[in-house]
Amino acid sequence: MSRKYVRYSDPTTPGVCYGVLEDDRVTPLARAPWFGLEPLGESVPLASVSLEAPVEPSKIVCVGLNYQAHVTASRSAVEAPEYPLIFLKPPSAVIGPGRDIVHPPQSQRVDYEAELGVVIGRRSTNVAAGDAARHIFGFTCVNDVTARDLQKKDGQWSRAKGFDTFCPVGPWIVTDLDCRDVLVEGIHNGEVKQSGRTSLMIFDVPFLVSYISSVMTLMPGDLISTGTPAGIAPMKRGDAIIVRIEGIGSLENRMA
Repeated sequence: MSRKYVRYSDPTTPGVCYGVLEDDRVTPLARAPWFGLEPLGESVPLASVSLEAPVEPSKIVCVGLNYQAHVTASRSAVEAPEYPLIFLKPPSAVIGPGRDIVHPPQSQRVDYEAELGVVIGRRSTNVAAGDAARHIFGFTCVNDVTARDLQKKDGQWSRAKGFDTFCPVGPWIVTDLDCRDVLVEGIHNGEVKQSGRTSLMIFDVPFLVSYISSVMTLMPGDLISTGTPAGIAPMKRGDAIIVRIEGIGSLENRMA
């Protein structure tokens, strides 16, 4: 059975808690849900708490150019990459739903990128693609915010992808999602700009978990961001961007 898990702050309780969300009420958990479901207290209304990013990853592994239409739009050639193009975002880039994306003064163009996020549930090294499902805890929405001009200027992506606030995640983690064919959308100021199904990924989720875990050990709570459909575009100050994924929900942030 699919369940939803959140991280949240409660004005009546110090600190940030993990919780399980059921019927618009949140039951606090003693620890991150991939370590066990130990209730910590009574449930509270979802409307009374503030949602945080649902993960605190040790690393965020992102995949570039993983939809053919995005490859075509991004390069003069239309050939897909032979292997997944992976890069890292720092954990300090993570923000939760409703938080502002900060436009860094170093950049003149900051883009949104709507992506399906995969949350790892157990220590994973050299995982076979056929065994990947056992290592996935659940799925969430990710916005792989990018300073596009700096990406082109630097020739590598760490600075362009790594600014504080450049990885909105949320609003929750959904378990038992069939990720093979779900709709991923990027909605800019109320207009759908990105729309692509995960069935159109060049490298699917099991292959990505296998490939990445052959390079680096993935830890519980780590996040894989699986690439974005075509339609990326710049955001201006005050703009609203929603990442909406079928079966998960909507992650909304604004450009500060």
